[in-house]
Amino acid sequence: MDPVPALQGPLQQPLKSVLGPATAKVMAEHLGLHTVGDLLHHYPRRYEERGQLTHLADLPMDEHVTVVAMVADARLHAFASSRAPRGKGQRLEVTITDGSGRLQLVFFGNGVHKPHKELLPGTRAMFSGKVSVFNRRLQLAHPAYELLRGAEDDPGETAETWAGALIPIYPATAKLESWKIGKAIQTVLPAAREAVDPLPPSLRGGRGLVPLPEALLKIHRPHAKADVADARARLKWDEAFVLQVALARRRHADTLLPAVPRRPSSDGLLAAFDARLPFTLTEGQRKVSEEIFADLATEHPMHRLLQGEVGSGKTLVALRAMLAVVDAGGQAAMLAPTEVLAQQHHRSVVEMMGELAEGGMLGGAEHATKVVLLTGSTGAAARRQALLDLVTGEAGLVIGTHALIEDKVQFHDLGLVVVDEQHRFGVEQRDALRGKGKQPPHLLVMTATPIPRTVAMTVFGDLETSVLDQLPAGRSPIASHVVPAADKPHFLARAWERVREEVAGGHQAYVVCPRIGDEEDEGADPKRRKSPEDEAEKRPPLAVLDVAAQLAKGPLQGLRIEVLHGRMAPDDKDAVMRRFTAGETDVLVATTVIEVGVNVPNATAMVIMDADRFGVSQLHQLRGRVGRGSAAGLCLLVTEMPEAAPARQRLSAVAATLDGFELSRIDLEQRREGDVLGQAQSGARTSLRMLTVIEDEEIIAEARQEATAVVAADPELTGLPGLRTALDALLDEEREQYLEKG
Repeated sequence: MDPVPALQGPLQQPLKSVLGPATAKVMAEHLGLHTVGDLLHHYPRRYEERGQLTHLADLPMDEHVTVVAMVADARLHAFASSRAPRGKGQRLEVTITDGSGRLQLVFFGNGVHKPHKELLPGTRAMFSGKVSVFNRRLQLAHPAYELLRGAEDDPGETAETWAGALIPIYPATAKLESWKIGKAIQTVLPAAREAVDPLPPSLRGGRGLVPLPEALLKIHRPHAKADVADARARLKWDEAFVLQVALARRRHADTLLPAVPRRPSSDGLLAAFDARLPFTLTEGQRKVSEEIFADLATEHPMHRLLQGEVGSGKTLVALRAMLAVVDAGGQAAMLAPTEVLAQQHHRSVVEMMGELAEGGMLGGAEHATKVVLLTGSTGAAARRQALLDLVTGEAGLVIGTHALIEDKVQFHDLGLVVVDEQHRFGVEQRDALRGKGKQPPHLLVMTATPIPRTVAMTVFGDLETSVLDQLPAGRSPIASHVVPAADKPHFLARAWERVREEVAGGHQAYVVCPRIGDEEDEGADPKRRKSPEDEAEKRPPLAVLDVAAQLAKGPLQGLRIEVLHGRMAPDDKDAVMRRFTAGETDVLVATTVIEVGVNVPNATAMVIMDADRFGVSQLHQLRGRVGRGSAAGLCLLVTEMPEAAPARQRLSAVAATLDGFELSRIDLEQRREGDVLGQAQSGARTSLRMLTVIEDEEIIAEARQEATAVVAADPELTGLPGLRTALDALLDEEREQYLEKG
């Protein structure tokens, strides 16, 4: 897609020419702000009313905070110090209050003189610093502060208006406090009047939204709460609409690319495969397959996201699409994020296809093709043969890791790329594989992490979405329970008894740990947030190697126990998985390498140690490894967190429902979309400053409709210069990659 040319204007001015190089440098390095426009779009996190003070009782540990409070008490202490002149040092302790709680400020040495004169009892001020604990009390050491002018200092201001004035509190850093950012914004605020509006006038008028210059003035200098509401309503629409236009332009550009239509034949490989399936497809699998086949038959590349519950049969749907492409004379590649998963997919595909996977071999079926596996650890001879089979077209299907992307890998006619667990692959990897087709191949992206509809529309907006939410017949229910190991140690003892009972009944079990245990640094992460109440957080997470050894000597003595983790040699990993699949191992102690794709129907129990160290979606993924056969599954979530801790509430939510879509909503509400659209997804700052994807579902859905209509009418946006400018600001290099990752 062609880049949109930027329009120069007051908002494109570099900050160093307006604020000076020192301030501009801090803003660029710590907040990612470079231009006047960037700064105007750095919105307040919240607003404080001078008369209504913040809750000191709710301050988060180890975070940089800004609070508005009143000085209750200030005391100067002398203490013996070898560093101070005449052997005596000074410490100023100031207690501030807001009615909900108290917070201690402490200043040392030469830093006590100014606050000692200014922070007198009854003084109100904004204080900014990092929250720490000293003598079991919260404190800010050497905070920056800004005194708040009283109404009596300004004859034109009444006490009521002073008390009711809204003070914007900005996302800040230790190098730049909120009020300094506020003063910088005050300097550039006149430029807001020159902001070019990205919304088409008809859209703005139809929805009763204020113009952009007015919204920027109101968000930074509100006179009342109604101003903030007006500004937020408008700025949310900007974010939703500009992002959806970017995605709509991607979709539009993709529809202009040529692709080879791939239609399955009525009596080919796919028909032979369907005939040998020992079960009938679910209604959901049939419906999604029809959507995919309709896309494959068009002359433009399919871009479809297939998301489904753990165990809903996504791999089978993807395999049928791959076989349809082979029927039509093309080849299909499946890209998996790990060797364990690539090997597992290869094994299950070969098993499902049987003689149909023996193309060119004695005993192969009439319509058979070759299925090759290509990973980083494929031996030299096997690798040479695989490369030959791909370039000649002998192999219709290839399953592999990023090894598929290497330059040496050439295809005879690549027609379909299936990407499993899309969020683990970067843009370069996806495009490198797609670039191996003579024309752009069709693309099917699979994810086993159920995503709420609006997140899918915001993150994967350039893909059409298919959802599998039915479980195939024969899948058993999974019972999940939280095991509070610290509160009730006998519950953990009972958990190991349950594992022994499952093994005695002829079944197998997983024990999952957050860490391997052969790391050089066994200590806890020093940057990790520590709460004074939570001792459980201070120790390192439990490790596979330690736990396996303890279980073998203790509660699971006599059972056949093996370990599996990502740092083992590929052949060793494969051998361990083969033994476990064959039932030669009773208990597999593993890291999250078993999280996706591992399919052992005889495994009925899973114990997840330190379950609070895993995210909601990850726990749901892990749990999906049990209950895959006819016997019921059991998942035990072991934690040392106290009952009131948020981590315990998260585990209770996982135990309470098997609905992955419901869990992903809970997960998102707890983590907020900064994680969904920010670091975790894109490697770039989140582009959403105002929009929240769960609360603003309607806006996102409506913005998508509006954006699609605008792009269909004017793909180059020639009549909307303001929108082109906003797009250019959104689509810097990192954001382009974020959108590509969709």
